[in-house]
This record gives sequence, structure tokens and C-alpha cells, in this order.
Amino acid sequence: MKDVSFGQYYPVSSYVHRLDPRLKLLFLIAYIVAIFLASNFYGLAACAGVLVVIVIAARIPFGKVLRAVRGVVFLVIFTAALNILFYNGETVYASWWVFDITKEGLIFSAFLALRLVLLVVCSSLLTYTTTPVSLTDGVESLLTPLKWIKIPVHALALVMSIALRFIPILMDETERIKNAQKARGADFESGNLLKRIKAMVPVLVPLLLSAFRRADELGDAMDARCYTGSGKRTKYKKLRFTWRDLIAFLVGAALIAGVVLMKIYLPAPY
Repeated sequence: MKDVSFGQYYPVSSYVHRLDPRLKLLFLIAYIVAIFLASNFYGLAACAGVLVVIVIAARIPFGKVLRAVRGVVFLVIFTAALNILFYNGETVYASWWVFDITKEGLIFSAFLALRLVLLVVCSSLLTYTTTPVSLTDGVESLLTPLKWIKIPVHALALVMSIALRFIPILMDETERIKNAQKARGADFESGNLLKRIKAMVPVLVPLLLSAFRRADELGDAMDARCYTGSGKRTKYKKLRFTWRDLIAFLVGAALIAGVVLMKIYLPAPY
């Protein structure tokens, strides 16, 4: 869990960090749409190239960005293995029982694995370059039209902000509890899968108690400061679009247009 980077903010002064959080959210949605619109490796290569440019502009080490993939390595490998074994194709390389390894299956598995990696990395970049407070303000601003139908947008944005703040806190708490249990002789690494799951029970119970205690303390702190989500609340920092946001918007529009053109004029690899 300590390798999971989602929800962690990387403090540095960069072009991407100074972008409007609303535009970052819209760009992320557009980027995900572009990834799913891509039907060949040319489209994914264009998405990957844009992602590399964003990482360079954000001044985040590539090693730290790729660390986000470590949390979903098992999912990527498992999904790729299933597609290799069960994808129907014409060119068969090997066959055993009900399993067939085909050329088309290998290409599709590589395509799907690359798509999953790009999805995880681009989502992690949002939290790397945006503070939870800015992200909450951006979500609340984008969902403002929902206030007209009496949906508590501010409360939803606040819940999301608190959840993002608790992710790294709970990860650190889990690591601390595991180290304490190891000092008492607990073993989390040996044995079969069932034994490892049972070994996590002494960690989950104090972790849940700690999470409830932190939530209770946060509620008391908010009550002590007379916090209320109702009424017209003002903001210390107002969100404004600048020329940086215009450039990012044009990049996102060009990316989607390029992927759509590649989808139309370039054939799929499988």
C-alpha cells in the first residue's frame, strides 16, 4: 500500500501545477475518452506522448510517476493473461486443451495493458499536481448547475476532499500497524494466500478503529469551528482561467481530434 500514489500531492512549482483545477479535471476526462477512442497503437502512442510532455512540464520524476503502476501490476498481468488465453484469433501459435495462444490475442493483450497503464498514470498525475483543496473547489465549480435541482454540491465536494486527504494518512497508519505487529512476531509474507489473508486481520481491526477515531476527531474539530455547509460560502482563492488554461484546452482538443482521425484512417492491429 505504501507504493500507491493516488491521493498524494507532489509540491513543486511548475506549469501544470498552476493550471486551473477545473481544466485539469476536464482534461483528464478528455484524455480518458481519447484513450478509449484509440483503436490502434498509433492512437495510444499519441496519448503516451502527450503524457510524457505533461510529466516533463510538471517537473515530476518519471520514477515517481511510474510508481503509480505498481499498485495495479497484478490487475494488468491478470487481464493480459486472460486475453492471451481466451482471445479468438486466426494465427495460432500454441494450443492446449481449451486455451489458444494467437497472434491477435498477444497484440490485443499488449494493447489493453498499455491502455490500463496510461489510465492509471494520467489519474495519478491529477493528484500529483493538484492539492485536495483545489481539487475540491474545481469539482464544486463544475457541479454548480446541480445546485439548481437542490443537490448538495458543496457537501459532495467536501466528502471527496476528506477522502483524498485520508488516503495517504491511512496508508501510513497501515504501515505503522504492520511494523508494530511484525515486532510482536507477526508474519505477513510466508504461507499460502489464505494464511496471508488471515494474517491481515490483526491489521484491519486497529486500522478501522483508527479511521473511525480520526473521523470523529475531524467532526469535533469542524463543530468547534462552527463549520456549516449551508449558506453562501465565500472563497479565499477564486478560480480564474488564464492563457495557460487556454493552451492546455487546445492540447486536449488536438489530442482527441488526432485520435479520432487515427481511428478513422489507420486500421486496428487485431
